[in-house]
Amino acid sequence: MKKRHYIILFLFLIVVTTIGAWIVKIGRGELPYVDQWTRGAVDSFPDTFIYSFFRGVTNLGSEAFMYPFTFISAIVLWWLFRHWLPALVLAGGTFLSHLINKFIKTLVNRDRPSILVEANAEGYSFPSGHAMITLVCYGLLAYFITKRMKSQKAIVIVQAVFALLIFLIGISRYFINVHYLTDIVAGFFIGFFCFIGLIYSYEFIQRRKSQS
Repeated sequence: MKKRHYIILFLFLIVVTTIGAWIVKIGRGELPYVDQWTRGAVDSFPDTFIYSFFRGVTNLGSEAFMYPFTFISAIVLWWLFRHWLPALVLAGGTFLSHLINKFIKTLVNRDRPSILVEANAEGYSFPSGHAMITLVCYGLLAYFITKRMKSQKAIVIVQAVFALLIFLIGISRYFINVHYLTDIVAGFFIGFFCFIGLIYSYEFIQRRKSQS
């Protein structure tokens, strides 16, 4: 195994251990230290521009927006690639991440810091679906779009824009006080693992197709 692989494995174990420790504390009814340190700032955001900005951004990760957006994006990918596989990976991967998110939320059973129905903030809190599912959906969309681009500069710009969008949507849930910060961090990491798994699956299928 190469040195890089050892480093990746080490980082993976640190992340899994950290998230596991958070889940244990949550199960005991305790607040992880990260949440204890960051809860005070939330009270200063209501009735500010920051709250209004993130209240608008968070809608880009809501179910009402994501369902039609994913469907339309899948059609666009089918047209760009002239093949059903990219569209299936995007739509199927986004839906699968949604199911995984719901399953983990049910297992952890963590209450939200507050409920905001109009912001699609009901039910359990850990991990954040906005962080997890949008990372998978927007991440895959950026991956497939850049595969059709030749300019390296354009590829970097598209990746940066999507990365910023994913971050803003995820962190918006903290600023509007419907998720703890650990919910969002865990959502990002779990979503990233799903994202990488879906890309590897797609590339594996592509290699098998080229060999047949």
